[in-house]
Amino acid sequence: MNEKLWGGRFSQKTDELVEKFNASIDVDKRLYESDIEGSIAHLKMMAKESIITQMEAKILVEGLLKVKEKIENNEIIFSASLEDIHMHVEDELGKVAGDIARKLHTGRSRNDQIALDIRIYLKKETGTIMDLLVEFQKSLVRLAQKYSDVIMPGYTHLQRAQPVLFSHHMLAYYEMFKRDIQRFEDCFKRMDVMPLGAAALAGTTYPLNREYTREILSFAKVSDNSIDSVSDRDFIMEFISHAAICMIHFSRLSEELILWSSSEFSFITISDSFTTGSSIMPQKKNPDVAELVRGKTGRVVGNLVAILTVMKSLPLAYNKDMQEDKEPLFDTVDTLKICTDIYSRMLEHIEVHPKRMYEACKQGFLNATDLADYLVSKGMPFRHAHAVAGRAVAFALNQGKELNDLSLDEFKELSDLILPDVYDFIAIDKTIARRISYGGTGFDNVKQAVAKAAGELGL
Repeated sequence: MNEKLWGGRFSQKTDELVEKFNASIDVDKRLYESDIEGSIAHLKMMAKESIITQMEAKILVEGLLKVKEKIENNEIIFSASLEDIHMHVEDELGKVAGDIARKLHTGRSRNDQIALDIRIYLKKETGTIMDLLVEFQKSLVRLAQKYSDVIMPGYTHLQRAQPVLFSHHMLAYYEMFKRDIQRFEDCFKRMDVMPLGAAALAGTTYPLNREYTREILSFAKVSDNSIDSVSDRDFIMEFISHAAICMIHFSRLSEELILWSSSEFSFITISDSFTTGSSIMPQKKNPDVAELVRGKTGRVVGNLVAILTVMKSLPLAYNKDMQEDKEPLFDTVDTLKICTDIYSRMLEHIEVHPKRMYEACKQGFLNATDLADYLVSKGMPFRHAHAVAGRAVAFALNQGKELNDLSLDEFKELSDLILPDVYDFIAIDKTIARRISYGGTGFDNVKQAVAKAAGELGL
């Protein structure tokens, strides 16, 4: 079976460079398991519908299992002359089962075959990715539990804004990645559609029982339109889109861990096991894992642009351009999986420095809003209170002080409403305790939020 499976119409040998250019085997060989799984289901269905005999199906199924074993034992040499994984599997099946292997392709095309293979593959990988993201969420929640009452500066515009709980900050990422999982769950519904039986684009004359094939392969439904079945790559675009958003979340976390581990911040220490050194500067401890994750985000975003560009102007149905869908997909799957896995491990070994975080809250007027709230509690309209607090900040800056350092007389010059209880009101711990609105950083709120997240994860 070394001749081209499509070669009957051609009178000239394919140019060697064209063979290399046309082949996808270097990329799609990882689909061998999905390809064989789909072929076995197809054979069982054809035997059930008497398109082939039960004995023929038995011989071919046994042969495909032997081919799978040979691939897994690295006993097969992949060649550009056979183009793709489908032709390699069929060729090897011929060596194992003989000429009967030529019946394998009855009632199908490589167009619906590859559509099926990718969906089988991506369903499994999406499930794995969602499991990895749950494990990562557990790492976030465990970190929040470990440092539940640690106070740190919250930032807007990368400027110190208001005190927040470190655990509250970690739960912000928990919520981000919860949405990522929800997006993958929703995307899974649209990849869980069985396209086999669409053939090249028009369906087939054979009495295929597509519903039976669907049951064997555990798909949720059968595709409704044969043209759409072979030309649809929406599920790939959607998956990579969700992966890109997920990687952006990892990148944002990476940026913070990189900053927090710097000497300028010194909020955290990342374990030596997840950092590297310098070839010239002995003192260096570099957050390379976080930096690489931040960098790999660009790859996944690039993969999204690549698949969108491939698909943007393709007429129906299948076009060879669509062979380019697998490299960005596979790279995205691999990148997201390793980034998620390594982050789950790294977070377990991060040391937080509560004293350093707390001291940072004492500088930068993080309690200025609370001074305004204090004046509101005394009856002053908020806009007036905001202005008074702003003047207090300006005065303190001029004196080289923080708000807590101002004397009562200095406060009185700003407003007669200010009384000695102001110092208790603007104390860092008290500013946290008063953040009682649902979803805020108050101690009780965050304690409940951590418990809720732990319950959702079964911790």
